[in-house]
Amino acid sequence: MFLVGLSGGIASGKSTVVAVLRELGCAVIDADVIAREVVQPHLKAYQRIVRYFGTEILLENGEINREALGNIIFSHPEKRQLLNSITHPEIQKEMLKQILKYFVLGYRYVILDIPLLFENNRLTKFMKYTVLVYCDPPTQLSRLMKRNGLSQAEAEARIASQLPLDEKRKLASHVIDNSGDRESTRRQVLRLHARLEDSLDFLWARLAAGPNFQV
Repeated sequence: MFLVGLSGGIASGKSTVVAVLRELGCAVIDADVIAREVVQPHLKAYQRIVRYFGTEILLENGEINREALGNIIFSHPEKRQLLNSITHPEIQKEMLKQILKYFVLGYRYVILDIPLLFENNRLTKFMKYTVLVYCDPPTQLSRLMKRNGLSQAEAEARIASQLPLDEKRKLASHVIDNSGDRESTRRQVLRLHARLEDSLDFLWARLAAGPNFQV
């Protein structure tokens, strides 16, 4: 088994690509979903976040208000680093558990959906391939404004907080251009899926596991 890192940019259309991959039966681990799970009330990460950021970031039901917390870390890089130091170890532990589960089940490869894969380049070394869901800057801007109801200045600030897609494009081994319609994107995902399925990296992983490996 090998790992494939999937990333994009805000409003680049990564969720569309993930939906097609799941439809094809691929194993996809969503880092955002795990990030929400590890900060549920009474878990270790939750307790540390409340200790450092205060109870004002909590909703009435006791859960963390992700929007309020996001607004704090958006304008304070040092607080973003603090939050990451709390959550990232917990997220990585859960991702590892899920990777091992898919390995035992005999999957050829696992796709790790990680929004900040290229910003946090410590993870890229574990990926056999990296895939970027790209769209051109004007399309990204207009999609974000429409989706989130933002002004142009607000949307530009959100985009500027991430590594530009054109920079990420240089770092990815595969690029899916989602600037066009859904059918064009789907065709590209199907081609990528076929290439991954045909990869010999799966065979070498099985051989390395030894002749008695069973699933």
